[in-house]
Amino acid sequence: MATNDTVQARVSPELKADAEAVFSSMGLKTSDAIRLFLQQSVNTGGLPFQPKAKIPNAETLAAMKEAENGEGTRYNSVDALFDDLND
Repeated sequence: MATNDTVQARVSPELKADAEAVFSSMGLKTSDAIRLFLQQSVNTGGLPFQPKAKIPNAETLAAMKEAENGEGTRYNSVDALFDDLND
């Protein structure tokens, strides 16, 4: 007779709720999704997806480009930044 092991993970309440909403929309329980993930990891011999960093939004990309071009406001300290923000 087969037995089952328990897998536990600590995640933030927000991440758990967001993931549960996604899984529920597909008719899955969180435990089903975890089993699928584990089985696909075994089937593919690695992660069943390619991890990627979040893609910055347009505003962040523009700010990064601005900084790369030496434009924008620069601060010598965090205090100077906050002083400017509070003005």
